[in-house]
Amino acid sequence: METSEIFDGLLENLKVDNSKAIADRRDEIVKALNKEFRSADGVVSYRLMVGSFGRFTATRGISDLDLLFFLPASIRGDYKDEAGPERLLRRVRRTLKDRYPRTEVRVDQCIVVVQFTDFKFEVQPVFENKDRSFSHPDTHLKRWRTTKPRAEIEAMQIRDRETSGNLRNLCRMARAWKNSHGVVMGGLLMDTLAYNFFKDATEYEKAKTSSYDLIVRDFFEFLSEEEDHEYYAALGSGQRVYVKRPFQRRAKKAYKLCLEAIEAEGKSAVNQKWKAVFGRPVPSAKSIQASQDARSFKDTEEFIEDYFPVDIRYSLRIDCRVTQNGFRPQQLSAMRKSRLPLLPQKELDFTVQDCDVPQPFQLKWKVLNRGFEAERRDDIRGQIIASSQDRTRHERSAFRGDHYVECYAIKDGVVVARDRILVPITPQG
Repeated sequence: METSEIFDGLLENLKVDNSKAIADRRDEIVKALNKEFRSADGVVSYRLMVGSFGRFTATRGISDLDLLFFLPASIRGDYKDEAGPERLLRRVRRTLKDRYPRTEVRVDQCIVVVQFTDFKFEVQPVFENKDRSFSHPDTHLKRWRTTKPRAEIEAMQIRDRETSGNLRNLCRMARAWKNSHGVVMGGLLMDTLAYNFFKDATEYEKAKTSSYDLIVRDFFEFLSEEEDHEYYAALGSGQRVYVKRPFQRRAKKAYKLCLEAIEAEGKSAVNQKWKAVFGRPVPSAKSIQASQDARSFKDTEEFIEDYFPVDIRYSLRIDCRVTQNGFRPQQLSAMRKSRLPLLPQKELDFTVQDCDVPQPFQLKWKVLNRGFEAERRDDIRGQIIASSQDRTRHERSAFRGDHYVECYAIKDGVVVARDRILVPITPQG
């Protein structure tokens, strides 16, 4: 496939496909709040979608929708005391719970969360200020704080127009990368970094998708060379957007994968090379699909994206304890670092070493066998499976191949963290 075909297909697969359902739920929420605060029936005004959906940088499977509801200025004085933020949010919560009695509705510091089965709305009641900013409640600080999402939306809109739509496309592709590789990075930070990249990358302002291989290559190089920041100034608003985890090492790996994909241009492996960067949304090559249809083994691999939306927000790290009777147990990560071979007939216990996902959440695993021997044995596996015991998946090394194990943390029906470990089994002898 040509470069333009690959990236056109990637962007098509990243399009939000449930906009109508989102809009319908948004309007239901706003109608209920206007009824409560304005005694108005059927009114869907006085609201603004913000976040990635409002900036038009969201991708398919978006699970968090950020909605501002504009409160009447006439009640502002009623909630200006220390208890005001909590009283206001609890009033919003009661109103929405009445509207959705069988749905989880809860207060969370600055917002009211409405947890539907397919996505959730984070509703933030605000007072509009003269400078077009908004004042929103904070129950932890017991005061009203200022937010400027309009400035962020407008900055994105203006620069995207100047870059012929390439800025928003880059934001969407960057989300595919971070969700595929478990990069802990918020949406506003992602958009801010892409916005900063285009400050200097003016040569790509009029680029077509045939040049997107070069854009993403240079973008990941840009990320990999960023100095460590505690926070960045958000596009448009200049408000602080904090860095949760360093991203430079993952970006450098993505840059190298881009170089490999560019080198493979015109070859049958090019689609797979780009899949290594952006994951499942990259279209498969027709020649590869034809060869897969003719294979002699069953393709049993499953993909977590087919079961849950993916929106990486937390970190997860797994390792593997390798044991055999008569030998001292070793960690697979240490073995690989020391270049010690992993032989067949070893007991493998894959465990979660670190995870900052708030409870409750569930874990799922994927064990994929790769290589000639896996295909010859018709044993590639790859199904989405549960833990063998708490935070652990027990396996046994059987035959050679560069296999891998992946772990997913799922909270509120969304994959919020993931990690992968390579399991290179070397034949004996």
